[in-house]
Amino acid sequence: MSLEKEKHSSGEIVDTQVLKQLYRHVKPYRLQFYFLIFLTVALAALAPTRPYFIQVAIDDYVAKGDGVGLLQIIYILVGLLILQALVQWAHTFYSGWIGQVIIRDIRINLYKHLLKLRLKFFDNTPIGRLVTRNVSDIETLANVFSEGLAAIIGDLLQLVTILAVMFYIDWKLTLVSLCTLPLMIISTYIFKEKIKVTFNDVRNAVSNLNSFLQEHITGMNIVQVFNREEREFSRFKEINREHRAAHIKSVLYYSIYFPVAEIIQAIGIGLVVWYGAVGVLGMELQVGVLISFIMYLQLFFRPIRMIADRFNTLQMGVVSSSRIFKLLDNQEHIDNEGDLRPDSVKGNIKLEHVWFAYNDEEYVLKDINFEVKSGQTVALVGATGAGKSSIINLISRFYEINKGSITVDGNDIKDFELGILRKHIGVVLQDVFLFSDTIFYNITLGNPDITEEQVWYAADQVGARKFIERLPGGLQYNVMERGATLSVGQRQLISFVRAMVYNPEIIILDEATSSVDTETEELIQQSIDNMMKGRTSIVIAHRLSTIQKADKIIVLHKGEIVETGTHDSLLEQGGFYTQLHQMQLKTMAI
Repeated sequence: MSLEKEKHSSGEIVDTQVLKQLYRHVKPYRLQFYFLIFLTVALAALAPTRPYFIQVAIDDYVAKGDGVGLLQIIYILVGLLILQALVQWAHTFYSGWIGQVIIRDIRINLYKHLLKLRLKFFDNTPIGRLVTRNVSDIETLANVFSEGLAAIIGDLLQLVTILAVMFYIDWKLTLVSLCTLPLMIISTYIFKEKIKVTFNDVRNAVSNLNSFLQEHITGMNIVQVFNREEREFSRFKEINREHRAAHIKSVLYYSIYFPVAEIIQAIGIGLVVWYGAVGVLGMELQVGVLISFIMYLQLFFRPIRMIADRFNTLQMGVVSSSRIFKLLDNQEHIDNEGDLRPDSVKGNIKLEHVWFAYNDEEYVLKDINFEVKSGQTVALVGATGAGKSSIINLISRFYEINKGSITVDGNDIKDFELGILRKHIGVVLQDVFLFSDTIFYNITLGNPDITEEQVWYAADQVGARKFIERLPGGLQYNVMERGATLSVGQRQLISFVRAMVYNPEIIILDEATSSVDTETEELIQQSIDNMMKGRTSIVIAHRLSTIQKADKIIVLHKGEIVETGTHDSLLEQGGFYTQLHQMQLKTMAI
């Protein structure tokens, strides 16, 4: 079990391609988005009003002893505070609301997209990484709207508004106030660059951690069987150490930046107080102006301190967005452009000159040619890696062939609507996967058109009724994760029922009885024979005794068909099939 560490570039803050893709998801909610922009502008406009009215109150009313005028100013200030609180509430609510509805839509689109991807994609992509894309990365994307983009626009507008008012009131005092601004900008830029890299390291560490945990929890039986607990625990501690180190580095940068920013702001206020005090003593400056400038300066530096954090929130969102959109742009899906939707098929299957490779041109199937006529049973045999499972995967279009053609009733399988094609093919795999739900759900997979009567009928066909009825709740028995509360044989029987409940015309059994004990195999073999009657059947089996009655046996070796015939005729040839048969007889004798 290997885990490839995920690497990503930190990217640019403003990625126009990503922003365009984001805007496509914003468009359905553009009225709310425009309202959010209006609220952002309103907050920026309200920001300098309090210092201004405090200045007016001190210079025009307090200094002159005008109590009535002062009371009016107080009323205005209270009204502005209430208005600002309401606007701030609406801004916070709508920014969060837009973020949540957009990530809901993106998460739905992403999962819908994953459902259409080829199995080849999942073969090459760690599941933990896909979980990170669907959960952590999308949650980070929500912050682009609630704490990133809208907040940055608001901060920038607030800076411009405050600066304009300060220059309007006293341009000399404004220039003094801005003496420390270059220091603040430099320190903010350094912090932004450092924290940007650190945040990206954190995202990579989270993705690697998720991938490791998913893979090793799923494969815990292998870890324990081969006594690898200590080794895998050491690897987990190393990955966890990288995760911790990335977080601690970000904490370190925060712990340095904010005290530095406070010191720079304090120096700026000190300069304003010094210069303003000289002006007040020289009767060149009013006290209210000095007090308002101290307030303006605090309002001015606060968004500058926060803007670095906002930019990095936006950067994290852009990085997460690029990952998500890269996955959404992945074209490794199976084309579903066929329009054939027959209610039933006869089941004639034909493979002509089929070549297939999982990777590039490393062909695992080479020039495969055979036909299965309606109602026939054809068995595929061969050593591990001969290409048996690849053939049945191609018939169901889980993978696409590289060359050649596969037809059902004379029609290319690409001409069928994908869901209809698979509806007519019942597949029972060797590795049975059951969801943490009831037996009824695992058989119907939530299909509302399937009734309990149909499930029981299918269960009778494969001899599964007795063991299901013995379970507490019967069909409503919860099998827990991956069917942990059932035996291997019971899980296999459920997979038979799951295949039969759709009454398919074509049955594919991929070593379906290889994990079943001999007693259980004998119990269900007759049921399988009954199930195959009147249906086209393709069987893969290591136990040659289960396929002796097959109409045709195809022997595969290294991706090629080397022999074809019935059980008796192949034994007479004395070739590959005879060798496999003799090896199995020796194993049974032992």
